[in-house]
Amino acid sequence: MFEPVIRMAITLLILACAFAAPRAVVETADRGAWITLAPMPSARQEVSSAALNGKIYVIAGFDSSGTSTNTVEVYDPTTNAWTRAAPLPIATNHNAAAVAGGRLYAFGGTANRTFVYNPQQDTWGEVAPMRLAHGSSPAVAVIQDHIYVAGGTSARGVTLNDLKVYDPVRNSWSTLASMAVPRNHTAGGAINGKFYVAGGRGSIAASTALEVYDPQANSWTRLAPMPTGRSGIGAGVVNGELYVFGGEGERVFDEVEVYNPMENRWRQLSPMRTPRHGLFASVIANRIYLPGGATRPGYGATNSNEVFVVDTAANPLR
Repeated sequence: MFEPVIRMAITLLILACAFAAPRAVVETADRGAWITLAPMPSARQEVSSAALNGKIYVIAGFDSSGTSTNTVEVYDPTTNAWTRAAPLPIATNHNAAAVAGGRLYAFGGTANRTFVYNPQQDTWGEVAPMRLAHGSSPAVAVIQDHIYVAGGTSARGVTLNDLKVYDPVRNSWSTLASMAVPRNHTAGGAINGKFYVAGGRGSIAASTALEVYDPQANSWTRLAPMPTGRSGIGAGVVNGELYVFGGEGERVFDEVEVYNPMENRWRQLSPMRTPRHGLFASVIANRIYLPGGATRPGYGATNSNEVFVVDTAANPLR
């Protein structure tokens, strides 16, 4: 009897937060709500992003002309406003990013170099390079302050099933067990100490394939395939579930599909407000931020900035 009251309270809280920020537009969806936020200053796709100290950093990617950039723009959810940060030392695209041990790392894309950001000084430093470039948008997750990177492409354009892990304390990359399915333009996330990787392209099974890596066993397991095969996706984890957004294939997708590892089952939610590919999702609490991407197959960069607010009361982890 209390569930309708709880859901109404969550809805009112979402609306209150949205209208407190200028230019935010709310659209209620099943199990959550979409909020349109202040657009990025620059339209970019094939970006990476990460959440550091309550802000979303959007790093590099292609601009609207298809040129690689080193642009870093920072979104502050408390003000619904953007600022510029120091540019990445190199221009790149299809890159990756993660926060581990309270530090922001940028890597992959068109080079095997790894950079770390200092927000106090607004500077980038360089740490140990990756053993492979891991371009074309690999999947990334952080487990116990170690950064796991799976798939992507090599410098020669070969689709990878390779898995690497970066240890910030030792400043070193190591090679782990390979995925069963090579893939690029993929995405993933960490749930209960395991690394889930979904979708992608570059091999026959890639677009629907879901695999999970167990660091304790150094092994992969195939799981229920994603219902809608696609690549160029964004993914984020909230409340122990993997949310997969957008992507491309024969079209640009607006699908939102959620994987529950307890049930080994997918379900579909209401579609994205703006169909996009070339995404990289970042999570703060129960909010999955999706800045940039492309609205057309190939090049079609947008400055769209939207967040999906997960209704955790309506969908608790069982």
